[in-house]
Order: sequence, then C-alpha cells, then structure tokens
Amino acid sequence: METILQDRIRGSLIGGAIGDALGYPIEFISSYKAIQARYGENGITRLDTHQHWLPEGEQAGKAVFSDDTQMTLYTANGLLNAKKQKIAYKYGIAQAYVEWYLIQVGKKSGKYKSCWLSAVPALNKRRAPGNTCITALEAIFRGKEPYNNSKGCGGVMRIAPIPLYGAVDNRMSILEADRLAADAAEITHLNPLGFIPAALMAHIIYRLALDEHPSQDAMTRYVEEGIEALSELFPQYPNEVNQMALLANSAIQLASNEKSDLQNIEFLGGGWVGEEALAIALYCATRYFDNFEQALIASVNHPGDSDSTGAVTGNILGAAVGYNAIPQHFKDDLEQTDVILHMADDLYLGDIKKI
Repeated sequence: METILQDRIRGSLIGGAIGDALGYPIEFISSYKAIQARYGENGITRLDTHQHWLPEGEQAGKAVFSDDTQMTLYTANGLLNAKKQKIAYKYGIAQAYVEWYLIQVGKKSGKYKSCWLSAVPALNKRRAPGNTCITALEAIFRGKEPYNNSKGCGGVMRIAPIPLYGAVDNRMSILEADRLAADAAEITHLNPLGFIPAALMAHIIYRLALDEHPSQDAMTRYVEEGIEALSELFPQYPNEVNQMALLANSAIQLASNEKSDLQNIEFLGGGWVGEEALAIALYCATRYFDNFEQALIASVNHPGDSDSTGAVTGNILGAAVGYNAIPQHFKDDLEQTDVILHMADDLYLGDIKKI
C-alpha cells in the first residue's frame, strides 16, 4: 500500500522533472517577449511535446527533460549504490556523477559502470550539460581535484533525492541530509554559494515531505528554520550564509506583494547561480503553494535559467503536494515517467531494484 511519504517522494522527483521539461525549451531565450512570441501572451504553460527546438534526430511525442533531471536521477542512483556497497554517500554520488559525465562526452570506463540508469536510452542523451559540472567531473575522472569558484545552479538543482531518502525512517537526521546535500553540490561547485543553497533546499524538502498537512505558513517556517540551520552548518561562511538568507527572505516577502511574477523574479535574479535559482523557486512555491501548475508556470517564464528554476520549484512543491495531486496532463506529456517513478520508489525502499 502506497504511503503518504512514498507519494511525496514520487511527487518531488516527477515535479522537478516537469519543471525542468517545462522550462527547457526556453532556457536560452533571452527575453520574455521572445518567449511570448513563441508560446503566446502567457508564455509557455504546457509541456512542449513537439521538440522543434531540439537537435535533429530527437523524436517528438513527449516533453524531454534536461541535464538537471539526469543529474538528479544519478544523485539518487549514487546514493543507493553507496548504501548497497557500504561506502560513504558522497563518494557513491561522485562516482555516479562521473558515470553521467562519461556518457555526456561519449567515453567508457570499466571503473564507472555501477548505475542502472546508464542503460536507459534517454539518459544517454546530451541535454545541455553545464560547463562547470563537465570540467569538474573531468578532473575527478583524471584523478585530479576540481578547481573553480563557481556558484552556478548546477549544484542545487540535483540534490532533491538526498532529503527524500534521508526522511524515510529517519535514515538521516535533517542536518545530516542538509550537510550531505551541500557536500554533493560541492563535488562540482566550490564557491560556498554553489553548495550552501543545496543545504537550504534539502532542509525545506525534508520538512515538507514529512508534513502530513503542509501549508503556506509551514513553508515559510521551514525556510526560516533552514536559514538558522545554515548558520550552524557553515559558521566559516557567515557572509555567504547572510547573502542566501537575505535573498530567501526577499523571496518570501515578494510572494505576498501585488507586482507581477516577472517583476518579482527579475528582482531576485536570473537563476543562473545557486542562491538565485533557489530564491526564485521559494518565491514561486510560496506564492502558489496551493496551485502546483501556476507555480511551475511562474517559475519558468522569465529570461533566465528557466529549466533549473522550474526543476527546483517542482522538487520543492512536489514534496508538499505529492504525485497524485500533480495535474495529469503534465504526467502524460513527460518522458520517462516510469524511470523516474521507479527511482522514487527505490529511494523510498532504500534499495535498488533494476527496471
């Protein structure tokens, strides 16, 4: 029998993939007017199943997700591999990321072949991977330490499986999940603002997934509580914690004003860096806490990193509403839902059961 938590885990992973797929076609469109010119006055509001914007050879019929969802799924696979192999979670996740990297660049290695996801054709597609992720994982593959000062959103957009897995049967305390989320982001993004937002995102998802009757007020409390946790987890980075706190608090305050979503999101930034991507997601998830569809539409319709802001919004709000409450048309139009749901159930069970 499906439990509430199992439904929430499914909702978070599917929700993130839907937000990713909704924003992916407009990720590199540099103005909202151009988005409107392509999709209408209200921007993109339904998943684009035509894929006219993809490289030649991609098949139409389902909306596809980007590297954001690919890496999220590999986070889950690496986490479960680590549990099975009895190795450190961070090490298992890093190995899974390198396996994903090898697929992206068309290489093979006998050392990195432990993720069942790699046998799924859709996970072998190159879907606009971030330069920081690619260069950092290339360094790890070559036995070197990554070196960058990136705070790009490629760290925060992939960590949802960690708090979801940790929340089941208290496998991890909430602070342990927060820390591991930051550690997973730091594998590739070494600026503190590349991994501190991951800890805050993890904290919020953990709380929402376990809240039997979540509300907008509860969401606000979890953001406040998460900010307090950042000070405990990262005392060596007071300035960066403060920056994240200021932006997160601004997002919550903006959620209740009368300005348009586009105006409010532009105030928060473009979402290309971690703290902005999370702040935009917090704004959309708070403002439209009771309207999953509108939250995702708001989260992607701006001239910034639309797929990542959509993915993070979907991960957060999906953990609150669960899979069954997500509009059916989103689930019908998304690719690889069976793979995502299978991975969600693996996270819930804490074990890998190959599809």
